[in-house]
Amino acid sequence: MDYISTRNKNLSTSCVSAIVNGISKDGGLFVPSSFPMISNGEIEKLIELDYPERAAYILEKFLTPDFSYDELLSYTQEAYSRFDGDPCPVVKLDDQTFVMELWHGPTSAFKDMALTVLPHLLAASRKKLGETGRTLILVATSGDTGKAALEGFKDVEGTDVIVFYPSDGVSPMQKMQMMTQEGDNVYVCGIKGNFDDAQNAVKRIFADNEIALKLKELGYKLSSANSINWGRLAPQIAYYISSYCDLVSAEEIENGDKVNFVVPSGNFGNILAGYYAMRMGLPINRLICASNMNNVLTDFFNTGNYDIKREFYKTMSPSMDILISSNLERLLFELSGRDDKFVENKMTELKEKGFYTIDKKEIESVLPMFYAGSADEEYTKDTISYYFDDEDESYLFDPHTAVAMSVYDDYYDETDDTTPTVIVSTASPYKFPVDVYSAVSGKSIDDAYKATDMLEEISAQPIPEPLRNLKNRKTRFDKVIDKKDIESEVISYAMKRN
Repeated sequence: MDYISTRNKNLSTSCVSAIVNGISKDGGLFVPSSFPMISNGEIEKLIELDYPERAAYILEKFLTPDFSYDELLSYTQEAYSRFDGDPCPVVKLDDQTFVMELWHGPTSAFKDMALTVLPHLLAASRKKLGETGRTLILVATSGDTGKAALEGFKDVEGTDVIVFYPSDGVSPMQKMQMMTQEGDNVYVCGIKGNFDDAQNAVKRIFADNEIALKLKELGYKLSSANSINWGRLAPQIAYYISSYCDLVSAEEIENGDKVNFVVPSGNFGNILAGYYAMRMGLPINRLICASNMNNVLTDFFNTGNYDIKREFYKTMSPSMDILISSNLERLLFELSGRDDKFVENKMTELKEKGFYTIDKKEIESVLPMFYAGSADEEYTKDTISYYFDDEDESYLFDPHTAVAMSVYDDYYDETDDTTPTVIVSTASPYKFPVDVYSAVSGKSIDDAYKATDMLEEISAQPIPEPLRNLKNRKTRFDKVIDKKDIESEVISYAMKRN
């Protein structure tokens, strides 16, 4: 399958080239030239397979002919062998509501579902293209992508990874995970700013020919591990289809029945993967987009206005503290009938004015598949407390998944929709122990490690192994720079490694 740019669909490339380059040379994002389909009969066959087999089956549909099923299966089997049991178990809350847990991987966050596979795809793609230099992967993170990328790419031959994160915009556990990262080819740097500042700088670097030339002279070619890279996004499609298979297998639904998915959303990659699964034919009724107080996506879906000129909030769900949702560009491309000029104009307006508006009448036939809502800090905290204390369906949510549950409760009250619904759980509650412990106990503890121990004591839910011994690890990366110095920091790293 070929891939085209959201800003110029005449720019076509192979999947291996799309994975290696990460972003199109015109600044657009790569999307498949068409959507492969999946039938009810195929779903019946997938039910009998384990998760690595299901993932390889879905990936082959998007990555053929450059990758074979057997090749992809070897990648997924190795990637998901690093998980604690089932990579994405579906837990039943009640007869209508289920939780898909995506945080049983090596960094206890859903980013592991893709970032354990991407290194295999990138290394193989480089080989297929005859690339001999080193790949420099730049990552902007709001908390979880950075650690997952570092862990996925550590000591991978021919690859270096640089991660930039908002120094005051991630949880203590997320920060410690990155600052203590092992590996000879990794580098982590905090910035004085927010995620959007880091993401914008990374995008500028990708678009800067002068920087690309400097890096080439130093033996490097840029690539990305953010969800702007198709090789990162494609593996996420698989878990939507897999969860549907699990519901059918458990006789919670009949094959062909529609379901809802509720997704805590920041950069819009996770829910976009669900949209792509629906485009493949997965029976989805509604995709429910859940935001925290940085509710730019909620306003977009409800009004057609995407406006980043607003107050930025630091919340207890920091991975969603984002105002520029990069993957929304891919959705605009599809909603507009793959009108690349439309997308290019909107992205130019966003860059120059800080906002754009769409005429909802032009795309209202497809927008009803989405519902969007948001939850403030108090509502999020109350949701964590309520479901933990519930005698019939006690469950310990992390703040991001609690936002999703809050928005789903609002959706149900508003619509009375009884469609079976899957809440997409994106992180272990132990990645945010201070806020989660406060929500369930009513007590405040500032020390994240002490809060972790207290949370385990009152919940009886074991601390994930990747987080259990975090406090005993040595800090390696504690540098913090101004956001304007990100470009020079990248060049400096490459020069030192040369």
